[in-house]
Amino acid sequence: MKWNKFTLKTTTEAEDVVISTLADIGIQGVEIEDKQPLTEEDKKQMFVDIMPEGPADDGVAYLSFYLDVDEDKDEILRRVCEELADLANYMNLGECSIVESETEDKDWINNWKEYFHQFYVDDILIIPSWEEVKPEDQDKMILHIDPGTAFGTGMHETTQLCIRQLKKYVTSETQLLDVGTGSGILGIIALKLGAKHVVGTDLDPCAVSAVEENTQVNGVPEGDFDMMIGNIIDDKEVQEKVGYNKYDIVVANILADVLVPLTPVIINQMKPGAIYITSGIIDMKEKEVRQAVEAAGLEILEVTYQGEWVSVTARKGC
Repeated sequence: MKWNKFTLKTTTEAEDVVISTLADIGIQGVEIEDKQPLTEEDKKQMFVDIMPEGPADDGVAYLSFYLDVDEDKDEILRRVCEELADLANYMNLGECSIVESETEDKDWINNWKEYFHQFYVDDILIIPSWEEVKPEDQDKMILHIDPGTAFGTGMHETTQLCIRQLKKYVTSETQLLDVGTGSGILGIIALKLGAKHVVGTDLDPCAVSAVEENTQVNGVPEGDFDMMIGNIIDDKEVQEKVGYNKYDIVVANILADVLVPLTPVIINQMKPGAIYITSGIIDMKEKEVRQAVEAAGLEILEVTYQGEWVSVTARKGC
């Protein structure tokens, strides 16, 4: 089988945000080619003592994504160009050209595995199913995660920011709502931290099977994590199904442009005194999200940072 390959030329500074934007359109599994040096954390994941010297960073990144020949590439590219044009108002995207080519089919399901290895978020070990837990890690909190090709692994800064906030606020009585749950990583960690029950929502139907597989491999009892598909921002049926004044914690690891319209809606799902944990916020959008949170009547408790990403934690009044 052949695929249409599209290679987008942008800047290394913008690559994370562009990839997130493509994901919002439904484009997953983006390949990255750049000359950015590896961070110390990256080197730890490589299991190599001495890394070879690479070329100097030229500030250019090539992001490649693939579309089935049966997909409406013209419509998808139209949406990509529209989103990139809007994004260009906020940051430097560089040349932002797209080159089309054709490629033979590959084993997409398994090739990504060579790049995903076990890692820590503080004292939590996140490990794929094809790796063994080391004897010295047996007493740690362990999360087994197989994100497949559609969802994240927990390595991204935004997910790690949310995990650290969950560690602060989850109790044995916590009813948690995870908006944009994806692989279910945040909800599963909340349950491992002692939460009573988790509800996850997502726009992508693939999240249902991803969450099911990951809850099973982590030994989550059936009924502790419920999944719902739909847009909680504007779908009244989804809002009612999720429930009102019900949750002690709402976590939303989504882009700022989604958090802004989400926030005034999601407060209706939160109990008085509930905690609202947000991430997926690029630093230049921090002010915009903070304003939306405060406009919804929430009290900002803490703003945390990792790299160029931001997490805003707030509380609903009693």
